[in-house]
Amino acid sequence: MSELFDDFKSIVLKNTPLIDVRAPVEFKKGAFLNAINLPIMSDKERHEVGTCYKNEGNAKAVELGHRLVSGDIKEQRIKAWLDFMDANPDAPLYCFRGGLRSKIAQQWISERGRDIVRLKGGYKAFRGYLLRELDSSCEHFKPIILGGRTGSGKTIELKKMQNAIDLEGLANHRGSSFGQKITPQTSQIDFENNLTYKLIQKREEGFGTLVFEDEGKHIGSVFMPESFIHAMSKSPLVILERPLEERIEITLREYVIEAQKMYERAGYKDAQEAWQLDIKNAMQRIKRRLGDQRYRDVSAIFEDALKEQKRNGSYEKYRDWVTYLLSEYYDPMYDYQIQKRANLVAFRGDAKGVHEYIKSVT
Repeated sequence: MSELFDDFKSIVLKNTPLIDVRAPVEFKKGAFLNAINLPIMSDKERHEVGTCYKNEGNAKAVELGHRLVSGDIKEQRIKAWLDFMDANPDAPLYCFRGGLRSKIAQQWISERGRDIVRLKGGYKAFRGYLLRELDSSCEHFKPIILGGRTGSGKTIELKKMQNAIDLEGLANHRGSSFGQKITPQTSQIDFENNLTYKLIQKREEGFGTLVFEDEGKHIGSVFMPESFIHAMSKSPLVILERPLEERIEITLREYVIEAQKMYERAGYKDAQEAWQLDIKNAMQRIKRRLGDQRYRDVSAIFEDALKEQKRNGSYEKYRDWVTYLLSEYYDPMYDYQIQKRANLVAFRGDAKGVHEYIKSVT
């Protein structure tokens, strides 16, 4: 078996599991889809070895590393790798540059009678490959942008399309001031890596046209790649239209009912309290755009809805809050943005019409 492996495309297409032996602090900054962090050194150990390297050179640093990761600690880390290999026999391993850390891990695994390949060039090489693919991706597909007012169910319809990529799902954010989820947002690096995985996979499936939801320059704290912003700004815009009452229902279900259940599932002692604090923070973030009077109005409507729910468990009064936000904030803002891109609108219609139109042009 070859010790090195650099067929990065096959890793993407097969969704190959990976062993990342970098320190946790490195992994958190960015990693690859299906990678598990089983570090050869902890953050503290890595810091100590790094300091030694700067002060005393490579030989002393390597010596210190072997001393720090020895005995039971070494055996525990090897066992973690072997256990993962048992479940994922084809998993390669990598460190930052495919250098000493992954080579030592590979050697220790070999001493246990097992073989594993390591990524040639490590994280840096694979990341470089994905960035190059991302930069050139817009040359390989024609984008269609799915737009529509808040609550029109764009994400719902997008998920029904085989040739669509859910950018908000990749970013772990719903893309609005109220779109933050309980779990942390995807890091910028992870977002770019995961997006590129999807692009490569869709291209391999033969899709020449891809559908994306209408997004701004960022989704929460994650920024869209420049190449995407440029391509999407010139792409045909398909507007999903839905009656206000249906949009109220969709928004109520997603941002109130399902959101509160999400807090409950996450184990919050007082899920409703935690949810309402996040909602109030979100309203505070849009206060400047709302203006003082409308901010006071929407806050008062929300407080009435909270009291109603606490009194009898009803979500009914939240309809008034959702209606106010849609009609007084989201709709005017979205309509203004669409007016500026009126020349790009290729189709308007209900969900059935949108699916038929997109199918007809792809």
